[in-house]
Amino acid sequence: MTAAPAAGAALGTLPRRRLGRSPVEVTELSFGAAALGNLYTEVSDDDARAAVDAAWDGGIRYFDTAPHYGLGLSERRVGAALRGRPRDEYALSTKVGRILEPGAPGGRDEQGFDVAGGLTRRFDFSADGVRRSLADSLERLGLDRVDLALIHDPDDHEEQAFREAYPALEKLRAEGVVRAIGAGMNQSAMLARFVRDTDVDAVLLAGRYTLLDRSAAAGLLPAAAERGVSVIAGGVFNSGILADPGASATYDYAAAPEALVRRARALEERCVRFRVPLRAAAARFPLTCPAVATVLLGLRSPAEVSDALAMRALSVPDGLWDALAASDEARAGQDGAGQDGAGQDRAHRDRAGQSRADGARQP
Repeated sequence: MTAAPAAGAALGTLPRRRLGRSPVEVTELSFGAAALGNLYTEVSDDDARAAVDAAWDGGIRYFDTAPHYGLGLSERRVGAALRGRPRDEYALSTKVGRILEPGAPGGRDEQGFDVAGGLTRRFDFSADGVRRSLADSLERLGLDRVDLALIHDPDDHEEQAFREAYPALEKLRAEGVVRAIGAGMNQSAMLARFVRDTDVDAVLLAGRYTLLDRSAAAGLLPAAAERGVSVIAGGVFNSGILADPGASATYDYAAAPEALVRRARALEERCVRFRVPLRAAAARFPLTCPAVATVLLGLRSPAEVSDALAMRALSVPDGLWDALAASDEARAGQDGAGQDGAGQDRAHRDRAGQSRADGARQP
């Protein structure tokens, strides 16, 4: 027996939340289009279009892509699928920081995408690079604008990203070229700096606020709540283990250590007691923090879209979250591993809720 559908969670209607103080609104469930760039395995043009169509029919109105995803293939497919839709009815984000340039002909991409390797990526967080990247993205998308532009993976380019890329995005926002700006990364520390030291509207955080890794609860999420910055939560399954904690489970794109598999299975067992699938809990958990505006799920087929919408429609008992936190703290202690912030969640959610209710970004 599974959990009942949530009240007001009919397919085709999803709550919307605003990104920071910007005019951009996103649905609380959003479409991550890395897979449409043939991440790991090929997706046909027809299947990619069908996935976007299914998401639209299910009420999803926020779509995220990037030049990095399939050397521009994801952007081309997302643009083709959205081009005939009413432009004011959805939000679209892409990313800056990687320029696509001609490379050696032949071969295949070596960064995880099943595409021909005729292009190469070059990191460029300069002001000119930001403008060129965005112009190239608009051409691939075939659209007149993106709503949110994110500085993508500046881990090894921190000072240039703050000194050049961010001011360039701020200027583009002031000019009305984009309506919201931010950064997207797999770590929370530098995103916390963006939140504290700049005027970003949103940050995309991948994998650092999940049922297994709550490290963002210690710094980024309280800062975002205090400053009125929205968090887009990606990587909620930690690349697979929280969707299916089997023997071949992956964690952050590598084989999951046995200790993590045990933790994930313990979480799954607790979810069963509440009649909630683990993947439903994993996708819903980030939304328990009021600073999180949307959960970004990587989707590649109508079947995956349908499952994501069905899991979102389930009613999750409030008591599940404390039960999962207690269970994971115990399991992590037995395995001698840190729990990455689970003990801070209850107080953090209370503080974040008050900050969000106040609705003000501090100077």
